[in-house]
Amino acid sequence: MSKPDEELYRRLLHKDKDALEQLYDKYEKLVFSFSYKMTNNHGLSEEVVQDVFMKLWTQKGTYDESKGKFSSWLLTIVRNAAIDLMRKKKDTPYELDERDALQTNEPSIEEMYESKEEATAVRQSMKVLKEDQQKVIRLFYFDAKSHREIAEQLDVPLGTVKGRIRMALKHLQTEMTERGRGGDTT
Repeated sequence: MSKPDEELYRRLLHKDKDALEQLYDKYEKLVFSFSYKMTNNHGLSEEVVQDVFMKLWTQKGTYDESKGKFSSWLLTIVRNAAIDLMRKKKDTPYELDERDALQTNEPSIEEMYESKEEATAVRQSMKVLKEDQQKVIRLFYFDAKSHREIAEQLDVPLGTVKGRIRMALKHLQTEMTERGRGGDTT
């Protein structure tokens, strides 16, 4: 996390509204675009943005800088909030499979990151993964599939899916660290 983000987060922990506003201004577009890629729904994405920043304010889950970048941690919260919201809204006229079918191409990894430099590093780091690991990472993080859905889609045991995700994240973290990008991939 950059020093300004680190300071803003510390201030946020002490209920500094200005710090929350600055973090919102900095990350709102990233949070919205990432959640929109998952939900393909403008209204739900706005709800995700609100939910994520409320969680930051109420400190549901605390960032640990020793585990990686603030933006990576924030995107994990976004992903989980989007999945939770989609599951709660099952009465809406779409399902996860329909949302995925609407996407004409697979979301690129770089859309998840703020800068071209980081996107390049992530894209290069993904190349070190075995094809089966790349596939589970894309299904889990970018298509918002559950472990069980991935297991069914790939016709492999649930434990295999979990193991592949765990190993892929470990390899990505190592690769990103070697490339000097921090490396929290969770």
